[in-house]
Amino acid sequence: MWFSDCNAFSKMLTTSRIKRFNELFCELEHCNEDEQRKKIEEMNEIIDRMNVFEFLFIFKTKLFEKMNKMIEEKKISMKNAILLLKYIVYNATLKGIEVSDFERSSLNERFEKMIENEVKKKEKKNENLLIDLCECCIFLSGWINMEMLCVCVPCLLKAALNKEESEETQKEVEMALLALSNIGFQEIGQELYLKEITEIIEHQQKHRNLTKLAYQSAWLFFISRFFNDDSLEDTITSELHFGRETARELEELMKCVDWKRKEEEMNKEEANEVPIIKRWIETISNYFYRCILENEENVGLINSIVKVFRAAKDNYSGIRNQCIYSLMYVAENRVVKVEDLLKGKAIDAVLEGMQQPTLNKNLEVECLKFFSNVSIKLKEKNKDEKEEEERKSTKMEIFEKLEEEGYEDIIEGFHKIFNFLHRHYSLGTSLNISDYFVNV
Repeated sequence: MWFSDCNAFSKMLTTSRIKRFNELFCELEHCNEDEQRKKIEEMNEIIDRMNVFEFLFIFKTKLFEKMNKMIEEKKISMKNAILLLKYIVYNATLKGIEVSDFERSSLNERFEKMIENEVKKKEKKNENLLIDLCECCIFLSGWINMEMLCVCVPCLLKAALNKEESEETQKEVEMALLALSNIGFQEIGQELYLKEITEIIEHQQKHRNLTKLAYQSAWLFFISRFFNDDSLEDTITSELHFGRETARELEELMKCVDWKRKEEEMNKEEANEVPIIKRWIETISNYFYRCILENEENVGLINSIVKVFRAAKDNYSGIRNQCIYSLMYVAENRVVKVEDLLKGKAIDAVLEGMQQPTLNKNLEVECLKFFSNVSIKLKEKNKDEKEEEERKSTKMEIFEKLEEEGYEDIIEGFHKIFNFLHRHYSLGTSLNISDYFVNV
């Protein structure tokens, strides 16, 4: 039975897209450079339509080893090899796929050596080649050593600072920033990036010339640095207004999607915008994970998550789930007040989420954690008489809202599976049902 299932799975993966991609890849070494480019363009169209399973089936160590051999034997030009790799990594990043086999390949070793040699040159450096190599290594490697980061980060920021407004230049800027956003939470010294990323964001706020993906990527890179460095918060919130900018960007992106259609029915424009929305929600989660200063823009930021959640909840489960996850982080944050959650309509949204028939167990846990955090915040008494009165008033308002929405019945329903959730999904989930209620 197991063998039969494996065969069926294998056949499912061997789709017409996989076959055609492999055919084109094998044909590359028998073509001249111009013919290779045409075939690579066709390969890019195939990559664009691939699902996750197809992607992971093709882009393994074997393919990268073959490509390295083709470069070595001069059967593919370096320019065309990099073009194909950049198509691969661009699509992989937007689809949220990690192509991890590259870093174990000889092609990775070749690229790192080429970067090292290019940096050592005292004159006639090939800046464009260096940018391309840095992008490929950052996109395709799960973890970059500090020596490589010290080369790649300044190199890509310099490319991203190009202020020419031509479509070609802005596409190059987008690629550089997308690569930087792929670094994750690795610690990087401020001297390598702070002045440059601040300038990029400030210039965009004045001129609005970056693509939506490029601007989002600039913020994702910056907020990822904030993850390990609290000293950046004042720059992020007060100087660059992360909350205001994010809310504005999400508002614009949401207008580009027909939320009444199912995700699989998206047109090409929507297919480009939806991943950017997902990335913004992820960026907001990272921000609230480290946020330690109260900020008046937080309510607008919370409300922007809620708006996306409500738009996506029926047909875009991935975005809906990410919104709930993000709101759980917001409620967990010590500086976010319950009043902020009320004003931002977060409590209403999570209540709606708990009533979704397709909500999975992981998300049920996040909803429970959200209300547990709300309950904890409301139990913290204030010494100041006026603030204590406000706390009591807020408790009553939430109590009435939860009573009106049938929250008690929802929690009682969840209580039947508390043991299961606690055992399989989160050790931090309380088994005491009273922890999820707001008592007056």
